[in-house]
Amino acid sequence: MKRIKLVVAYDGTNYCGWQIQPNDVTVEKVLNDKLTKLLGEEIKIIGASRTDSGVHALGNVAVFDTNSTIPGDRFSYALNTLLPEDIRVQESYEVDQGFHPRHCDTKKTYEYKILNRQFPLPSKRFDTYFFPYSLDIAKMQDAAKYLVGEHDFKSFCSARTQTETTIRTIYSVDVSRSEDVVSIKVTGNGFLYNMVRIIAGTLIQAGTGHYEPLKVNAVLESNDRTLAGPTAPPEGLTLVEIQYL
Repeated sequence: MKRIKLVVAYDGTNYCGWQIQPNDVTVEKVLNDKLTKLLGEEIKIIGASRTDSGVHALGNVAVFDTNSTIPGDRFSYALNTLLPEDIRVQESYEVDQGFHPRHCDTKKTYEYKILNRQFPLPSKRFDTYFFPYSLDIAKMQDAAKYLVGEHDFKSFCSARTQTETTIRTIYSVDVSRSEDVVSIKVTGNGFLYNMVRIIAGTLIQAGTGHYEPLKVNAVLESNDRTLAGPTAPPEGLTLVEIQYL
């Protein structure tokens, strides 16, 4: 028996998130089904990040155990021949049997992209959030700096969050603009349910002038979800990378 690690990219538009759901198509289910077909043994993968419905990934991580003699680095080639075009394995290799993708120290990076122009662009409808109102990038950058560091992010997570603690460490929040696309890139040691989308919604409020940047600090200290901005739509969010420390 050996354990194989996969780095997986996907367009989440047509999936009800990563995690298996009753009667719904998810990324995890597709990977399980295709690996089972490929190997002739029942495969159940373990994913590092359970992205929500409509959320994308460039580098989610999963592992599975198999008796197959296929070399670890060849699984990416074999599996990609069976996968739909909106899911692709970027790399594969064998890891220690004790490696668990959710039980390690990591840095995760998410990017939230906003299409900020007068009219939508059809080609960007699946991977950006269309927002037609003016955004002040400097104010968004100013607001973002209050999120960096170790904080209780209870104000920035969904009421459905189930976790022992809402304290997380954010290493960086970078807000930038390239032509019509505003990017919010967040790197941290872990994220709560809907946390990045709520951060994006809050920074958008700062960008429109609805919130003064300093209000973000008050929202953090309040531990009150109702004071933060709205949860931004899922299509703008991509899990960029998971770094294992």
